[in-house]
Amino acid sequence: MSEVSSNSHSTELTSQYIAQVTGDLERNAKEQDRVGAEIEALQEQLRALQHDHIVLVNMQDALGGPDSTPGAEAAVAPSVPHQASAEPKQSKGKKAAATVAKKTAPKKPAAKASSAKASSAKASSAKASSAKASSEKASSVKASTAAAKPTLVELIRGHLEKQNEPRSAAEITTALTQAHPDRSVKTTVVRTTLEGLVAKSHAHRTKQGSSVFYTTAVTSEPAPAELQQEAVSD
Repeated sequence: MSEVSSNSHSTELTSQYIAQVTGDLERNAKEQDRVGAEIEALQEQLRALQHDHIVLVNMQDALGGPDSTPGAEAAVAPSVPHQASAEPKQSKGKKAAATVAKKTAPKKPAAKASSAKASSAKASSAKASSAKASSEKASSVKASTAAAKPTLVELIRGHLEKQNEPRSAAEITTALTQAHPDRSVKTTVVRTTLEGLVAKSHAHRTKQGSSVFYTTAVTSEPAPAELQQEAVSD
């Protein structure tokens, strides 16, 4: 009898451990899904911030930010020393002309060469500045085109505002994927974004059985009695 009771007791403990381990595995899997959804949502926010940073940098360059003018001044500045260095050569040539008049003539081509070198430096600097201006215009056009792309939050809010009935996260994901095939929309990210909208009172959440549905937040209008009371108080 004692062996039978010990066997039944061990069997009961084993079944309890199995049930506990099974429950722990289910909770672990749900926690992994939740953390993964939060990470994807944060990555989406990081991409939006990086996109905004690129747009702001391009706008700063297009408006003539701190990096635009110093480069042009540095490109033009080297042309000045060449003209200053040509003057001492001419003064030395004048001193030599007092003693030997025949050696003054060959000094003039040096001044012409220095002026030609200075003009070529100015031309190269002007060409560099024009190339930089064209690249800034191209980057600003590219930035404006990228800025027109809406974020996932804007797409979800716009979709909810067009719906007359509550929609689940899976239905919203399917609709956005069909409307925007160029974007990778995942159900976990959409669900996390919807929960963020609910937390900010930008959307409402309703539960029907085991399913969760979302609707856009509608501002309630005051009742006629409240309007009359406000008018009397005024």
